[in-house]
Amino acid sequence: MMQVQTEKAIFDVIIIGGSYAGLSAAMALGRSLREVLIIDSGKPCNWQTPHSHNFLTRDGETPANIAGIAKAQVLAYPTVTFLNGTVNSASKTMDGFSVTCSDGQLFSGKKLILATGIKDIFPNIKGFAACWGISVLHCPYCHGYEVAHKPTGIIANGEIGFEFAKLISNWTKDLTLFTNGPITLDPKDIEKLTRKNIQISEKEIEEIIHENGKVSRLQFKDGSSHKLAAIYARGSMEHNTEVIEALAITLNDQGYINIDNFKKTNVAGVFAAGDCTNMMRAISESVYAGNLAGVFANKELIEEDFGK
Repeated sequence: MMQVQTEKAIFDVIIIGGSYAGLSAAMALGRSLREVLIIDSGKPCNWQTPHSHNFLTRDGETPANIAGIAKAQVLAYPTVTFLNGTVNSASKTMDGFSVTCSDGQLFSGKKLILATGIKDIFPNIKGFAACWGISVLHCPYCHGYEVAHKPTGIIANGEIGFEFAKLISNWTKDLTLFTNGPITLDPKDIEKLTRKNIQISEKEIEEIIHENGKVSRLQFKDGSSHKLAAIYARGSMEHNTEVIEALAITLNDQGYINIDNFKKTNVAGVFAAGDCTNMMRAISESVYAGNLAGVFANKELIEEDFGK
């Protein structure tokens, strides 16, 4: 992907994160004639995913190709600038916000949009990270069709394990819930899964055996194994940027940036969109949310201009 450098230091809006949400916000703002700076570290969380699905006109394409097309279209608007870099800090100023990059570059913007995504934290299971996004999956709407009716596992426990098993049973009847230790599901939920012929295993997982990210079986600590074609799992996450803490932006109960229906955070002038705001992890959702963030940021600029 091409890089655009800039001598300009003052913008209407600075967008931190240049993947789907950030690019979508930039397009709305570019079409609103706003001076926009996108700063992106070039480390999308789906870099390992071979194909993206469930996004109209781009079903089955690679995430990188979709982002590349989007970036080229966004940068066709002359007021949008893209900078490959990492934001180290941000602070509130009299006129908006000051943003500092790791190389020392300093930029100012009236509004700030966070489209920073999240960083996945994987469980301590050998092979998990290598399979993530390839055959260890987070979303059946994105990837379930391709592994439908195949032997499938879920690594989860408790209420999330029950809910995940219910969901995935729509795509396959050859389904096993692996709790990776003593089961913590409610007995009534266990009975419901049993009635649906969903197997439950409490064996502790040693390793995901795979070839180039494609799982073949789960290896357990007791020496046994279980053949699988796909696994669904959800790890924990952390945010990619210290800007959230630096600006005292609040998080919701799930640890994502708390936003209202207008994509506004608790900090005036700061908007957020995409994976950093919810667990959906879908390109379609990020594009939609980013567009709204750009629209509402522009509207706020107009309102402030009329209020002078």
